[in-house]
Amino acid sequence: MSVTAPAFETIAPPARRRRRYTEDQVPIGRVLVRMLAGLIILLVFLLPYVIMFFGSVKTKAEIRSVDPTYLPTQWHWENYITMWSTPETPLPQNLVSTIVIAVFATLLVLAVALPAAYYTARFHFPGRMVFLFLVIVTQMLQPAVLTSGLFRQFLALGLLDTWAAMIFINAAFNLSFAIWIMHSFFAGIPKEIDEAAQIDGAGRLTVLFRINLPLVWPGIVTAIVFTFVACWNEFAASLVILQTAGNQPLSVALTKFVGQYETSWQYVFGVSIVAIVPVVILFMLIEKRLVGGLTAGSVK
Repeated sequence: MSVTAPAFETIAPPARRRRRYTEDQVPIGRVLVRMLAGLIILLVFLLPYVIMFFGSVKTKAEIRSVDPTYLPTQWHWENYITMWSTPETPLPQNLVSTIVIAVFATLLVLAVALPAAYYTARFHFPGRMVFLFLVIVTQMLQPAVLTSGLFRQFLALGLLDTWAAMIFINAAFNLSFAIWIMHSFFAGIPKEIDEAAQIDGAGRLTVLFRINLPLVWPGIVTAIVFTFVACWNEFAASLVILQTAGNQPLSVALTKFVGQYETSWQYVFGVSIVAIVPVVILFMLIEKRLVGGLTAGSVK
């Protein structure tokens, strides 16, 4: 006669309450805290621009009121129309001048920095480190400390008060940054890629423009953006070199609305908003490539 062992019931432990997670396994509460912190930081950075926008649609009397308000009592959108025909400065010509100087200076920087960065990254020639050191040294110089010398130089060349002078100045002072950032990208490309292309019959220019250029495109975009923004915002050299009101960029034209006894703040704010918009649009168009260029090389 067989005796069966008594069966014991196993009691399952109480089910533990599962925490809610997002797709990247981060608790919802932590995500909300991060979103709130990011929103606060965003508001802190945007608040000056918001106040500047509200000021651009106010009257001069309302801006100078002893009991100021953030929001305008009446929205004067005509300020954005009347500011283009003010007697202080020919604002349409100033906008054209800013665009011409920034665009052509950026193109000149790109045309010079691209082959220079490729050559210094691919070839070890005598004086290579000295050349790279001098490139760094020039980055430490600013137009503000060299304005008197630049004035005398372009006066002797007959280029004073011309767009060409400011194109050369902006290109010279932004060339070192563009060379360094593109040099690091070219140096990160294995030389075996160039050698394989040359074995297939490709020349140096073909290797540069058809093989290397697509690989370093994020670095080129980064150099273009920072060069363009620096040329767009340049002030000190333009104030000295460009003496005709129509040739001056927006950064200098903006000061014409600030007088000794009276300031047209609504136009100051309006011109500032107009000057910001092209740069914002540029960042929006190439944001992904710019972020890729800034973070490339950070992970091996």
